[in-house]
Amino acid sequence: MPARFVVGLTGGIGSGKSLIANMFADRGASIVDTDQIAHALTGPNGAAMPDILAEFGAQMADSHGAMDRAKMRELVFREPPAKRRLEAILHPMIRDATLAAAADASGDYVMLAIPLLVESGAWKQRVNRVLVIDCPEEVQVARVMARNGLAEDQVRAIMATQVPRTVRLAAADDIIDNGGTIEALTPQVDRLHGFYQQYL
Repeated sequence: MPARFVVGLTGGIGSGKSLIANMFADRGASIVDTDQIAHALTGPNGAAMPDILAEFGAQMADSHGAMDRAKMRELVFREPPAKRRLEAILHPMIRDATLAAAADASGDYVMLAIPLLVESGAWKQRVNRVLVIDCPEEVQVARVMARNGLAEDQVRAIMATQVPRTVRLAAADDIIDNGGTIEALTPQVDRLHGFYQQYL
């Protein structure tokens, strides 16, 4: 990791990570989003696609040559070893691309948006502070159902693959409460942005 101040931003599905990352970007932070990197790697002509198709078969590509996310999601939920096989392909590529983007970043400080930061373990050693976006589980479920059109049991199945809220909070250096209004986020983001700038 480059010799500069790095914040790892994480939170459960539906917690509002992207919204809050954008708020920090507006204040001068450089955001490196591992979800966006993963989507690029698995998109049409993505760097990971040859390995994914070699491992899982041509049926895992959609008509555009991207990974068929619905088929892959179904497979990894049905067969847990498939998830590990996919991660063995993607995680090293995501790590390398994330570190390269962080090294090139020009903002006041770097914020790595990593949904599975706590689960992965390794990322925690690469950041100076862990920022957890928190909200009640019922709020997560409602947001994801509204955003993705998934049934409640599907959302809870995804949440079950992530660490419990208590474990995520225990790993936090800093916490933003996103269980209320967008307006309530502004003072929290302003306070932490000022705090992170002290390290520059």
